Amino acid sequence: MSVSYGVLSTYPPTQCGLASFSQALVDYLRSADDVVGVIRVVDAHETSGPGDVRHQWVRGEAGGSAAAAAALNTYDVAIIQHEYGIFGGRDGADVLAVVRALRVPTIVVLHTVLVTPTVRQRAILEELARHCVAVVTMTRTARQRLLEHYTVDPSTIRVIPHGAVDNRRFDAGDQPAGAAPVILTWGLLGEGKGIEWAIEAMAHLRDLRPTPRYRVVGQTHPRVLERHGERYRDGLVRRARQLGVDHSVQFDARYLDRAELHRMVQQADVVLLPYDSREQVTSGVLIEAVTAGKPVVSTGFPHACELLSSGAGLLVERQDPAGIAAALRRVLTEPRLAAGMAAEASRIAPELLWPAVADQYRQVAADALSPESVLAGV
Repeated sequence: MSVSYGVLSTYPPTQCGLASFSQALVDYLRSADDVVGVIRVVDAHETSGPGDVRHQWVRGEAGGSAAAAAALNTYDVAIIQHEYGIFGGRDGADVLAVVRALRVPTIVVLHTVLVTPTVRQRAILEELARHCVAVVTMTRTARQRLLEHYTVDPSTIRVIPHGAVDNRRFDAGDQPAGAAPVILTWGLLGEGKGIEWAIEAMAHLRDLRPTPRYRVVGQTHPRVLERHGERYRDGLVRRARQLGVDHSVQFDARYLDRAELHRMVQQADVVLLPYDSREQVTSGVLIEAVTAGKPVVSTGFPHACELLSSGAGLLVERQDPAGIAAALRRVLTEPRLAAGMAAEASRIAPELLWPAVADQYRQVAADALSPESVLAGV
């Protein structure tokens, strides 16, 4: 059975994790039988863009929600990517006007599930869930949060992993013998990423030979840049200089395309996620690192605790440079440990790759379009 999907989300060229996620989902949902179109959430109308985009919803535009709903209603199934900050209105409340007007089965994908939401945030998420045939979380932790802190029908919740490209097929290029090991952090930069603690950790590793290099790859988040400029990055550069590790800390402020990013991931010996957050239930960077078969050192945010529990990585405390350094030292100096972590990452990778993830979305859509569901008024 052929199915058409309408996806409501930010989308490239917008540079954010949710836009990248949506692009990958669209790429892997599309098939010889299935059609996918994007209703893109934007700040201002753009005259050109990706061919996948069928409609643009300008935040705050009069009549915009009705037009977005009308566009989604031309598809068999609507998929809404939800993050409070991407839609117009206070806490993104404008998305409710869209979902109320939808006449097709709707799946909502929750990228954030807060433990302590405001009254408005809880109300938005709960109403959104009531209008949807399926509520997708990307981790069991997020599902449990929904059940404990929100009124959501448990039977509608589906846990589907984030999804990742198979990085292992990208050639890292020849690395010279005896080259310095590479520690990698990537993603849009801003407060809360914890890079300052990682830089301080590098000062604890100066005795290693060869001295490891720490690559911090990614441009400053556009919203952060708009409000604060490069204040955070500049502070990190100063910190590295003050600690005397500026020669081993490398900043690459580019937003890399997929192929270049994947090659850089393959060149890394260990991926470091020093995040400050205790709330993060989904991390695309974490998924990409694990599916690339890379050992991971991460602070214990919920997604990391869940995904690394079987041995694909080491967990450290937040804002703990000494603890980060100790974990990195183990990975870089204990070959059997690093090999075991990489092997476990490779073992769990197949179910996290986009083809498997897209198949799970297809199954949710098929269930929603089944005669039994249609007759039940789902």
